[in-house]
Amino acid sequence: MGGKVSGGLTFVYGLLGAAVFAMGLLFLAVTGSAERADASSSSSWSGNPHVGVASCAGSTCHGRSEPTGATVRQDEILHWQSASSETGAHSRAFAVLASARGQAIAAKMGIGPATSAGECLGCHADPAYPGKGPRWQVADGVGCESCHGGAGGSNGWLTTHYAVGQSHAANVARGLYPLDQPRARAEKCLDCHFGSDKPGQFVSHRIMAAGHPRVAFELDLFSALQQHHDEDADYVRRKHRTNNVQMWAVGQAVAVSRQTNLFANPKLGTDGIFPEIYFFDCHSCHRQIVDGPNGKANWVSNPGRPIPSGMPPFNDENMIMLSAAAKVAAPGASARFDADSKAFHAALARDRGSAVAAARRLSASAEGLADSMARTSFGRSESFAIIDSIASNTITARFTDYEGSAQAVMAIDTLLNGLVRQGHVSEDRARNARGAIDRAYKAVGNSNAYRPAEFRAALGQAAASIRALK
Repeated sequence: MGGKVSGGLTFVYGLLGAAVFAMGLLFLAVTGSAERADASSSSSWSGNPHVGVASCAGSTCHGRSEPTGATVRQDEILHWQSASSETGAHSRAFAVLASARGQAIAAKMGIGPATSAGECLGCHADPAYPGKGPRWQVADGVGCESCHGGAGGSNGWLTTHYAVGQSHAANVARGLYPLDQPRARAEKCLDCHFGSDKPGQFVSHRIMAAGHPRVAFELDLFSALQQHHDEDADYVRRKHRTNNVQMWAVGQAVAVSRQTNLFANPKLGTDGIFPEIYFFDCHSCHRQIVDGPNGKANWVSNPGRPIPSGMPPFNDENMIMLSAAAKVAAPGASARFDADSKAFHAALARDRGSAVAAARRLSASAEGLADSMARTSFGRSESFAIIDSIASNTITARFTDYEGSAQAVMAIDTLLNGLVRQGHVSEDRARNARGAIDRAYKAVGNSNAYRPAEFRAALGQAAASIRALK
């Protein structure tokens, strides 16, 4: 995270705190369904049983009180359990279900105690779909194997991943989830931080109406806040050094693909006679209504959304960011993606069938960009160019609503941090730009007081401050 200023941290920590709650509650119509995920959530779960956090917590494994391990730090459990920082958010995921807010949400939904409701446990605990070992505990929350894959079984990776001569590739072959790969990490994180069609992993509008916070996520920034390891020379030798800008770009592409595929899913895309409102921009409807001579239109024309006024817009925060990245990293595919994005918004104003067909085309475009960006080496010039793209008139004209603007601030922050981590900009020089970034964070600090023009000005100042670092 480098020297990110307090205002930015407050904003991001607020989102991450909400994300602990926002780890999915399955749409009631499909509760209990254990069918295999389709293309909407291509992240598969390991076939190995989950043996639980206790199996990783020995002092010779990951349970040391100090980072004194020769290969890995070995204090990873301590960081995972941290009660004073966001690195411990996953371990607290189950506990928040017993809070007053968790109990109130469950009561409004009529699902019994949140701590035992399948609608909640799919993301607030380790779902352990392949099976649970004797040391597995639901109270562990989002434990090691929730992200790293089941470690048990006769051919699991628990007893071999620390053996002399073992490689990361061999562990992956035994079921260790390859979180070092941007595409794989995005698929895994989005299961809970956006949603999937696996049991207990979709936040519906009904759940948010009961009090669940809006789901918000940006892959690289949230990964940095949750990181329990160091990318030292040994890590780079066994895996590779993370390209944070690539991680961000791939995360945006996979999020668009996931979002549109879930929308196209007939079990998740509708709720009675209405579309599933979860997919739409919250603040387009949740605005003050004033009738009479003092009333004013809340709708703002958006060049990326060819829809009639008064129609709820699809939440396009990731589409906007992906469009900005594609103009730099995949210019040959950029125009097609933008066209498919506009066509999808337009189809929403016609009928469900047209919207589903357009969603699948848009998903295919995003999938292609995810593959392309996973092969792209994002260096100094690409990072600066994407920052300029986000702050360009073409993109800023689409910042008419809060969600896309909040995503843009996190993107600018992530891209600057990526320049620092890659050694292209020193931390001392980056500090000169952080004040402007903090002002941009403040411009989206209160969703109920969002002003598009003020935000665009703040974002432009932040981008100019970073541009001065070239």
